[in-house]
Amino acid sequence: MTRGPRILLRQIREALGAGAAPAQDRLDMVVRIIARSMVAEVCSIYLRRASGELELFATEGLNPEAVHNTRLRPGEGLVGEVARLAQPISLSDAPSHPSFSYRPETGEDPYHAFLGAPLLRGGRAIGVLVVQNRTERRYDEDEVEDIQTIAMVLAETVASGELLAEDELRDVEVAPHRPERLKGQRFAEGLAFGHAVLHEAPLAPEKLLSDDPAMEEARLKLALATLKSGLDAMLDGGQGKLAGPSFEVLETYRMFADDRGWNRSLEEAVRNGLTAEAAVDRVRNEHRARFAQARDPYIRERLHDFEDLANRLLRVLAGDKPGERELPDDAILVARNLGPADLLEYPRDKLKGLLLEEGSAASHAAIVARALQIPCVGRLMGLRDRLSEGDLVIADGETGEAYLRPRPDMLEAVQSRMAVREQRRAEFAQLRDTPAVTLDGQRISLLTNAGLAVDLENLAETGAEGIGLFRTEFQFMVSDELPRLTAQTALYRLVLDAAGDRPVTFRTLDIGGDKVLPYLEAEREENPALGRRAIRLGLDRPSLLRMQLRALLTAAAGRELRVMFPMIATVDEFRAARELVDIECAWARRRGRPLPALLRVGAMVECPSLLWHLDALLPLTDFVSIGTNDLFQYMYAADRTNPLVSDRYDPLSPPALRALQTIQKACADTGTPVSICGELAGRPLEAFALITLGFTRLSAPAGGVGPVKRMILSADLTAARRGLNNLLNLSTGSVRNEIESLARKLNVVV
Repeated sequence: MTRGPRILLRQIREALGAGAAPAQDRLDMVVRIIARSMVAEVCSIYLRRASGELELFATEGLNPEAVHNTRLRPGEGLVGEVARLAQPISLSDAPSHPSFSYRPETGEDPYHAFLGAPLLRGGRAIGVLVVQNRTERRYDEDEVEDIQTIAMVLAETVASGELLAEDELRDVEVAPHRPERLKGQRFAEGLAFGHAVLHEAPLAPEKLLSDDPAMEEARLKLALATLKSGLDAMLDGGQGKLAGPSFEVLETYRMFADDRGWNRSLEEAVRNGLTAEAAVDRVRNEHRARFAQARDPYIRERLHDFEDLANRLLRVLAGDKPGERELPDDAILVARNLGPADLLEYPRDKLKGLLLEEGSAASHAAIVARALQIPCVGRLMGLRDRLSEGDLVIADGETGEAYLRPRPDMLEAVQSRMAVREQRRAEFAQLRDTPAVTLDGQRISLLTNAGLAVDLENLAETGAEGIGLFRTEFQFMVSDELPRLTAQTALYRLVLDAAGDRPVTFRTLDIGGDKVLPYLEAEREENPALGRRAIRLGLDRPSLLRMQLRALLTAAAGRELRVMFPMIATVDEFRAARELVDIECAWARRRGRPLPALLRVGAMVECPSLLWHLDALLPLTDFVSIGTNDLFQYMYAADRTNPLVSDRYDPLSPPALRALQTIQKACADTGTPVSICGELAGRPLEAFALITLGFTRLSAPAGGVGPVKRMILSADLTAARRGLNNLLNLSTGSVRNEIESLARKLNVVV
């Protein structure tokens, strides 16, 4: 370029914003500016039509009559090859290339040198920018870098609607615009429709170009240094603020953060006149397009690593949080994956649904979504590349599907279904004060799971008899630092006040494995799901557990306190944990502090080892609660957070049901109160199997209390037990269909 990339970009921006000039005039002006600055005899812009064809939209140097008449099929010619590969192509003698396609109407016969760059949007090529020269010359690296920068600005400007009016864009595929249906997995029940909000917000065109490249380069270097130091702190077990990924992923991020090619691409983009944010976005788009071509799953997974790294860098540059963004009133949040803290930063009143590319139904984002009663669908492959900010979408948490840009009839059908759901919700509300008693007179205690302040608001609405599982770790997971004793005490007191006379069972801190806290030093573990988590961490760091127990005892002064320890694998672990309770009670007595009026200490049965040691454990406990999520994870050696294996077993299988039956009988024989607090308790069909096995205390997510109560009121357990007992000895991997048939036969509403 003769005048420098920054000046050229500024001229292009001025041309694109040239008042009320027709779009074609502005495009023609742009190609003239680029041709002059790059000393090229030809400059052309091709845009992708909805058919996939690339249409010549503007040219300087080729036959003007070819504009809007020349169209290339997908993959046709060098232009099609640039779009297919989503990478620049530079040739000194284009006509000799095997992909060259001769179009006589363009008059490009004399031109040999060819340089084309894709207009990338969300990793997709929405067009191609081309320069050509008569002489057989090779474009140097700087020129290739320059045309990529120009192509990025053009892509963002076209996609934003700044360049072409809506009627001119009608058939231009700047983003997918046809209705699409994606099949995923149901993470949280419900139906919602609204406008897509991308968790990683796209950059506005006005934030693309810098006025001071030196300052932008300094901002970029500072952000990179901050990013790297944060990763180093996490790897060293320090006080880093980046939570979530495993040690191995952090190592990969750190390696990529030092990648010379990545850093050099960022620096060159900034020097060419882009802002630091635009440079990151451009390089991210290029990586996305390049990696998307790969068939190797490992290589495609590296794309996700680069994406996350770029997203972290953008957050460092922005210094803001998702909750500070302006959202539509009907926001459907779209993300690759989310932590619970990320989700809670968005305003609850505007967030109607959640769509994820990854995740699992047992992830904590899914658990929070269920607590907030936000429909959530996950495992939607390729979701983000098929959506633009503001697209109308449907999150179908009943079928596990997402509808992108739905047709009017589909939207109407969903609205009808939502009206039916609202009617059912009203029916459940009428059952709120009705005792959960089966047709043959069996009383079932229905409680709810909680962990967030919003759960307390729902307690009275659900008609639950209390809180069967309060997940204390959520307070730790959404905090940037370890919650102090006063903060923990205040939360537990708030929970007990909200519950009133209803019982609350607090589960002590259950972190580790997939729940990583950035402010707690963590050692590398080959298999975190089987590592130092839950009670193991509490016993290894007794000061942490004792502080929580002290907060619980203080909050419950004069009231009943129910505490249970998670992931007890041996009787000795429970003895050690209970001893810490005794130590804290003694500490309070010595200081004359009030204690709970009644203290009950229980264990969670989540480790299969306890199935053969219940005779030793149960006499030591005041109650037990079965965490089916983890119990079945360990029974089937299938990590519940790993979507590749989490659906390899069915909890309604003979081994799982027989394990539950073993626990229930042992508790009945010893008079030990037992409850189920896993996700199974909130699903009517699974809950039907549980009460048929003899469980009379279920703790379900708030949204599951109504449907499960309706099921209980329609069930005759005497008849159901005869049918279920015949299924427990079958050799099949699942008896779900048989249990469903039994429920229908007995007119049980599931």
